[in-house]
Amino acid sequence: MPRLIFITHPEVEVDPNREISDWGLSEEGRRRATIFARSDVFASATHVWSSPEMKAHQTAAILSAPKRLPISVNSCLRENDRSATGFLPPLEFEAAANAFFSEPETSFRGWETAVDAQARVEGAVRQIVATHSGEDLAIVAHGAVGTLLWCSLRGVPIDGKYDQPSQGHYWAADITALRPDTRWLPIA
Repeated sequence: MPRLIFITHPEVEVDPNREISDWGLSEEGRRRATIFARSDVFASATHVWSSPEMKAHQTAAILSAPKRLPISVNSCLRENDRSATGFLPPLEFEAAANAFFSEPETSFRGWETAVDAQARVEGAVRQIVATHSGEDLAIVAHGAVGTLLWCSLRGVPIDGKYDQPSQGHYWAADITALRPDTRWLPIA
């Protein structure tokens, strides 16, 4: 039975002077994506979809390269919109992320709400899955929206306790049932 593999980009080069959506992978992030591209988990993937953000698209390109898989981009797979605040130092960002998950219907300082981001990403994934034919389908995106999607598909309330422990993780689901049967697992 084909599987949906939802993958988050691994480590990035943080540059406070650039738009967050333009950040690329770090050397460590590229190394980890390369390992995952050769993994048994990714072995049956026949198509890759990606967020348009550079870090996700670079991850998708690394994963696709060994098998020359097609990559499609869907703008609704982007991370939650945090452009109202831009870059936040790590401690401020953690507090903001906690507020994002703990008050899913409230916008943190102009951020997209968690419920809106959840509906957006779930709609995109369901549309992608409906048109997929082949073996496993890989979607490369981001941790927050991946967690929101996981919560919705598992039927649990939005909660940061389900978030990935760090960048570069995945979860998987039967593509027909769309119910994740794993928690976040590291890509390498």
